[in-house]
Amino acid sequence: MTTSSTHNRPSIIPGLAPEGLPIIGMGAALSGVTALLAPKLSVVPLSLTVGAAYFFRDPARPLPTDRSMFYSAADGRVLRVEQVHDSRFINGPALRIATFLSLFDVHVNRSAAEGTVRHVEHIPGRFDAAWGEDVHEVNERNYIGLDTAHGPMLIVQIAGLVARRIVCNVAPGTAVAAGERVGLIKFGSRTDVLVPFDSARPLVVAGMRVRGGITPLGAWHE
Repeated sequence: MTTSSTHNRPSIIPGLAPEGLPIIGMGAALSGVTALLAPKLSVVPLSLTVGAAYFFRDPARPLPTDRSMFYSAADGRVLRVEQVHDSRFINGPALRIATFLSLFDVHVNRSAAEGTVRHVEHIPGRFDAAWGEDVHEVNERNYIGLDTAHGPMLIVQIAGLVARRIVCNVAPGTAVAAGERVGLIKFGSRTDVLVPFDSARPLVVAGMRVRGGITPLGAWHE
């Protein structure tokens, strides 16, 4: 599995993530050839192409402006809200909010808050189901550490059972706004957001549906 690191690369086709265009293009070409040679069979590659276009959708969203909160880094369902100890970037007790992305969710990852990227680290690993208890320790994953006005924040992109490629579009020194695209995970995954435990209170609970860059995950303490 590989990671890439270009910041906010625009898509040729609005509404589609640029990382999906080669797959969609190949599918469209195969559909066209099949339609000429065996029209009845063309429904198979055409269906797969439409499915790929749906998966790689990248809807335009306004950036949130309320800096008293931090936001979901992904679309999906909240798996857990918990206190953990993080020694990688938070360096102490942390509030972790984990979100599971199914095949049907938008897979673009967004920054949970405004800040500057200070740490990016890719860790090879397994591809266990993304809802497992220990996937944050054993699966393929990518860490994005931010300096924010409220302290450090860690966004973790975790590969899943089907997901085999994590895309990271930021590098150390990159300034990002809350809700700005930072990457994606292909085909089912999990995204965690961690902040210092005493810096914020959670606004979500396990089981809630969230949308990247739109749903507040927590409120910063004044």
